[in-house]
Amino acid sequence: PAREDEAMLNRAYEEISAGLKAGDIICIFPEGRITDNGDMYPFKGGISRILEADKVPVIPMALQGLWGRWGGTAMRYPRGVFSRLHLVVDKPWAPEQASPDALHARVLALRGDVK
Repeated sequence: PAREDEAMLNRAYEEISAGLKAGDIICIFPEGRITDNGDMYPFKGGISRILEADKVPVIPMALQGLWGRWGGTAMRYPRGVFSRLHLVVDKPWAPEQASPDALHARVLALRGDVK
């Protein structure tokens, strides 16, 4: 977060922009933190900052089955080694569609009831 190290955060956005300009695919978790209860937190404004600098398509994705996959505070209640983890991928969105609130709603819909 900027309150911890604003210079590092700015460098991260510069690296993201350089990667996008080079044609790389960048994956972010826009909540700004890992869940401690399996629910999604509101998305932060980082996606807006990225899209202000680089008008690129955004592909909403949702992980299903991650919660409880491993032990620990973030992902408790292990399901075992044969648990399934799924990645649900939507069609690309135009940059102007990709607000934090709209993306949050779409990722939540893609994830469904499977945490």
